[in-house]
Amino acid sequence: MNITNLVRVALYALRRNKFRAFLTMLGIIIGVASVIAMLAIGQGSKQSIQNQISSMGSNMVIVMPASQQMGGVHQGGSTMQSLEVADALFIAKQCPSVSAVSPEVRSSGQVVFGSENWPTSFYGVDVGYLGIKKFQIASGRMFTAQEVKTAAKVIVVGQTVVDNLFGKGVDPIGKSIRFRSIPLKIIGVLSEKGENTFGQDQDDLILGPYTTVQKRILAITHVQAIFASAASEALTTNASEEMTAALRQSHQLRDGEDDDFQIRTQQELVNTFSSISNVLTILLGAIASISLLVGGIGIMNIMYVSVTERTREIGLRMSIGGRGIDILMQFLIESMLLSIIGGVIGILVGVGSSKIIEMFSGWPVVVMPTAVILSFLVCTVIGIFFGWYPARKASGLNPIDALRYE
Repeated sequence: MNITNLVRVALYALRRNKFRAFLTMLGIIIGVASVIAMLAIGQGSKQSIQNQISSMGSNMVIVMPASQQMGGVHQGGSTMQSLEVADALFIAKQCPSVSAVSPEVRSSGQVVFGSENWPTSFYGVDVGYLGIKKFQIASGRMFTAQEVKTAAKVIVVGQTVVDNLFGKGVDPIGKSIRFRSIPLKIIGVLSEKGENTFGQDQDDLILGPYTTVQKRILAITHVQAIFASAASEALTTNASEEMTAALRQSHQLRDGEDDDFQIRTQQELVNTFSSISNVLTILLGAIASISLLVGGIGIMNIMYVSVTERTREIGLRMSIGGRGIDILMQFLIESMLLSIIGGVIGILVGVGSSKIIEMFSGWPVVVMPTAVILSFLVCTVIGIFFGWYPARKASGLNPIDALRYE
């Protein structure tokens, strides 16, 4: 008997027991749909994290003071004063892979305008900070290098600060606010960026010249961090290595001495979150795959029932010349059809449910073609694996005993 006739016989057998066939396929449908939906959610979360980190500057490199042991006491990096403005200038001069550099000093406190006040963070930076952190000016302008040099009392504010001090839709350009009793003139407003990966409001900030924060607010000469931008994302590692060499030279560290600074890149953060996301995606996929195993067991169970019910039919086929291989293929094809049809329906349900989840929950969802193809292949393998033993049993029946079976 050729394959076409075997497929027709298998389809006829399934049509005779439509409801039973559907219930058998249900395990496969649920399993495939769950795998696709779970992997789509995991992949969507991973991509969303990567996009948010990239929006903060995917080629950004950050230098911070390192923790050190002084006089037997371990000092945290935040208390050290190992970075200077001269270090930022030296990096800009000595590192060809670096396209922009900015020192950073920061303070926090209440900003006041009239009877309104708002707690926020004040970042003292250089002109190139906007490009490094991927900020854009929505209205007004950024302060100039001359204003940095003279420690001018000018600032650029985020939209959250504007909304809470002046109200929504108000243009604050030219108005003055006070930070720790120091009047500061608003010359620009930043474009909205929303919350970052950690839930922090990226619009709740004030930017001003680092010299202003150093001299007028904190009364310090050191800087708390140095932000740099590699010329391209591919050059981030090169930029990090060049900055390490430049800072060791600037700080006159001898061979064998530990760095008194630490360098972090956004790529490290992306890799960390990607690793965590991959583990969670695999875990979700593995849990959902249990449904496929249950579905496969259901197929094996129903095929055993089918063989038992059709024992006399098998005996009749074999008595008129049907070979064992024909009987085996008949039941194996029937098992594969159950699995493949269930898999196709499961793929449609999985893709559809992923889109529904994205639509109503707002979660980022990315359906991967590899997940769809893999699910289909797994369904085919399940049909062969769990259908083989019942089909083998059917092909091994004795024709005379099968005809006598009641």
